[in-house]
Amino acid sequence: MTNPVDQTGPRVLRTEEEWRTLLTPEEYRVLRQAGTERPFTGEYETTTTPGTYRCRACGAELFRSNEKFDAHCGWPAFWSPLAGDRVVHLVDDSLGMRRIEVRCARCNSHLGHVFEGEGFDTPTDLRYCINSISLTFDPGEETSGDPGEESSGNPTHPD
Repeated sequence: MTNPVDQTGPRVLRTEEEWRTLLTPEEYRVLRQAGTERPFTGEYETTTTPGTYRCRACGAELFRSNEKFDAHCGWPAFWSPLAGDRVVHLVDDSLGMRRIEVRCARCNSHLGHVFEGEGFDTPTDLRYCINSISLTFDPGEETSGDPGEESSGNPTHPD
């Protein structure tokens, strides 16, 4: 697994007060405070519709439905992001264990965690375990992943 940390920092910068205004309290807790939604409660946990998943905070395209799989873990699971530069991996030593946190590279919002070597029959043997509340979904819109196709932002939470 690569660790594509962008040393220049996120491209969408807002104050915490701006984030609180744009996001619901629960979205803020997960996206900005690295919280976790309860398992098996998320909107996209069992979604199988073709489409593209975006960051709820900034609208960046992150995952496609053809990389989503049913890991029976309680959260949407993907075996790869749309492109390696769309997410940032950070070491997370909270909860008494070492995990790899996944953040949106565009706005630095918390998405979930990625796990490796669990034996899933996927091309990467990775499980990106992502909070539904960190995502929005565009049905039927599976892009090629070209950076030029990325939205300038989410209509609910514009830049």
